[in-house]
Amino acid sequence: MNLLSDLVADYEEKRYPILPPTLPEAIRLRMNERGLSQKALSDFLGISSSRVSEYLNGKSEPILKVARNISRKLDI
Repeated sequence: MNLLSDLVADYEEKRYPILPPTLPEAIRLRMNERGLSQKALSDFLGISSSRVSEYLNGKSEPILKVARNISRKLDI
């Protein structure tokens, strides 16, 4: 049984790897978990709604200071 489960695990890792989430995916997950709207998230982080929209759509990435703030406040 152990051999079979190891073979299945190896097959799944090679054929269907689970990739780490992108920043927009991680932010959307936390927003969903905490019931935050885009506006509420922008207020929570202290940045503009348009900037949050850019992060969520992958049009730009946050500067280091904002990235740290997102990481701390959203536990990402």
